[in-house]
Amino acid sequence: MVSLPEPDRAVLARRPEILRALRSIAPPQSLIDDALQLAAYETDALTAYRQKPLAVVLPRTVEQVSDLLRFAHREGLSIVARGAGTSLSGGAIPVADAIVIGLGMFNRILAVDYENRCVVAQSGVPNLAITHAVAGAGFYYAPDPSSQIACTIGGNVAENSGGVHCLKYGLTTNNVLGAQLVLPDGEIVHLGGKHLDAGHYDLLGLLTGSEGLLGIVTEVTVRILRRPPSARALLIGFPTTEGAGACVAGVIAAGIVPAGMEMMDRPAIQAAEAFVHVGYPLEAEALLIVELDGSAAEVDFLLGRVGELARAHGASSCRTSSSEAERLAFWAGRKAAFPAVGRLSPDYYCMDGTIPRRELPRVLRAIYQMSERYGLRVANVFHAGDGNLHPLILYDANRPGELERAEAFGADILKLCVDVGGVLTGEHGVGLEKRDLMTYQFTAVDLEIQHRVKQAFDPEARFNPGKVFPSLHRCAEEGRMHVHSGPRRSEGEPGRSEGGSGRGEGAAGRGDGAAGRGEGGGAERFAHLPRF
Repeated sequence: MVSLPEPDRAVLARRPEILRALRSIAPPQSLIDDALQLAAYETDALTAYRQKPLAVVLPRTVEQVSDLLRFAHREGLSIVARGAGTSLSGGAIPVADAIVIGLGMFNRILAVDYENRCVVAQSGVPNLAITHAVAGAGFYYAPDPSSQIACTIGGNVAENSGGVHCLKYGLTTNNVLGAQLVLPDGEIVHLGGKHLDAGHYDLLGLLTGSEGLLGIVTEVTVRILRRPPSARALLIGFPTTEGAGACVAGVIAAGIVPAGMEMMDRPAIQAAEAFVHVGYPLEAEALLIVELDGSAAEVDFLLGRVGELARAHGASSCRTSSSEAERLAFWAGRKAAFPAVGRLSPDYYCMDGTIPRRELPRVLRAIYQMSERYGLRVANVFHAGDGNLHPLILYDANRPGELERAEAFGADILKLCVDVGGVLTGEHGVGLEKRDLMTYQFTAVDLEIQHRVKQAFDPEARFNPGKVFPSLHRCAEEGRMHVHSGPRRSEGEPGRSEGGSGRGEGAAGRGDGAAGRGEGGGAERFAHLPRF
């Protein structure tokens, strides 16, 4: 069981005074302090944990956000930023003495620039709304998380979200050009712009995947792409998960980069088919959905090549989409896999580890063995093309001990991901859920460097407290810390991943701080940071 930091009793005692001050900063209707209304903000998609915050404020302008953060900085108050609350790692769960800054009112698309192929959107705009805004002109925004109807672009930046098409087109970090950020002291800075790379520190890369630890994103500039002339998908059934995993490796080894390549095991196949009725092969032990896009001639050729590779790896069925409606239907089951599995059990625990593709068969076998050992069912849905796993552990929180068993099961899966050369997270972030496993992937030196970077932005550790980093004790010497709680691994132990592989982001996997992208403004503020 994970735990949130103990609240500051002195802050709780000052709540009436703090509420009065908040009413003077933001419009009265934007403040939520009633216990019943606060319940809507006590958790996110990691629903096993919940905690009402001190208050919630829904600002409408960046100036109001700045004023709120200046006040919090002056009073020493903790801040938790919140988008749509779809985080599966507990990234938006507040602490009792924190003010939640909800970005739901930042819901406007500010500019569509086809000449520079980008969109400027406020951080509360839903992911899918960006594509809807430009679809009429033949453009779209590539990252497409399963929650894209609800999840916000600001939340995508916080978690470096991916989706089924990130194999070819990249994650959020590969599609964000600029951001407006309000720092913990209230200063407003602009990172990047409508261009690609520039000089100076890659603060935009550092921000993407930082999980709300460094400031509040209020505006994002993303790149948009032309819709490919043709896109078709293959629905391929396999009698074994090993055959499907080998086919994934074979496709990539052949030099083919599909727009998306997803895999589901038998429990997930059956749940998704019962939910959407799109014709998934129910007799299959594993299912691959492989999408190819490009010119019509290119797509036709690649469909044939992937079909040949699938048959060579023992495919039991292979169906090609014959229309756009059928292509979308193929994806509908995959996109609905999480809610579909939710019909099988009162609760499920969604994991998010990343492994080298070659390890897929081995890791899946181990997960099934763990399932038997823990006495809990599991359905596997994942981004096979880049090894990002999403095992769904089924449990019933009303049965004593099942939540604890599910968490132990999940921890074993993530440790296995690290052991085979992968990382703790691919796109859901570390948050609260994986925080105490950070010492399994990273050494104390690794974590010290990461914490120093956070201190450069947030010296008092007031932003999103209790997330990402294991429990920290700040000593008199700047940057010194003692890490406790969570398993340790020795330096150089076989199987360690320093910096990670595949998709990993945030504190657990992305290589941040490198010179490259640079920023349009504010970079000089961090000129004292060491080059690593």
